[in-house]
Amino acid sequence: MTPDNDPRPWSVESSEYLHQLPWFTVRKDAIRMQNGGTIPNYFVLEYPDWINVVAITTEGQVVLIRQYRHGIAGVHYELCAGVVDPGEEPLVAAQRELLEETGFGGGQWTPLMTLSANPGTHANLTHSFLAIGVEPKQAQHLESTEEITVHIVSPERAWDIINKGEMMQALHLAPLLKYLAER
Repeated sequence: MTPDNDPRPWSVESSEYLHQLPWFTVRKDAIRMQNGGTIPNYFVLEYPDWINVVAITTEGQVVLIRQYRHGIAGVHYELCAGVVDPGEEPLVAAQRELLEETGFGGGQWTPLMTLSANPGTHANLTHSFLAIGVEPKQAQHLESTEEITVHIVSPERAWDIINKGEMMQALHLAPLLKYLAER
């Protein structure tokens, strides 16, 4: 139930694209708020939806990856993750990305949570899935822009990775913490 005094959606008085590329699309909106206030330059970043996977092997181990991230100039642990292609269902994208990035597949898949990187500026969502009982199915099949190593760790080691700050991606930490706290 929504409280009667909740803020209402804003009105978009005008909108223009400042830049449009698959990985960097910026829209500028002129906004009128319900209270009459205006925001003449509100910037929104548009991305396709993203996915990530908390993958657990048949032995109860956690499948993590490590890769360099240029934005923060570092290598850290992450979940397998990727982009939902146009017309693709998030679950299909998650299964595809896990197989491509780690070589693992199969298992029982369930939605875990849906998050926003920043609902104030990002128009997309991240769909997190839990895959229990995954097994090695094939070798990694990485894109030319990917350099990824696979790491199979115990749940205890996953807690250690989190506590030592070795995982920086908040959209990966939230679903992994949820899984570890509820198991």
